[in-house]
Amino acid sequence: MKPSDQEEQPAVFQRVWLKKAPYQHMKVCLEVENDSTRLSADELKYFIITGLKSLHGEVGAAIDFDLLEYSEDTRTASLRVASRDIAKLWSSMTLLGFYQNQACAFRVLQEALGSVLCE
Repeated sequence: MKPSDQEEQPAVFQRVWLKKAPYQHMKVCLEVENDSTRLSADELKYFIITGLKSLHGEVGAAIDFDLLEYSEDTRTASLRVASRDIAKLWSSMTLLGFYQNQACAFRVLQEALGSVLCE
């Protein structure tokens, strides 16, 4: 039995909505057959846009992404893309296999939802 001076508290129901982040960040590395191959930031961005266009057409080429950081020595880049376009960007980079007649591959080193990547 409960004491009469204590009222029973109704159960509390709380609904929590998790909002999807508008952007996702990717840290990628371009591995090229010849390690002495150098790409500028503009050349890398153009190479990625070429891959988007070849896989997804003109609509793919219009996907907006930002090249936040790039190291020419290691060919490592930090990219920011809208969450709705991450699959298109990732798939097009996966299918890029040649850069200037050299075998190449993008490696995704890190991916973060709506936040800055760790160093």
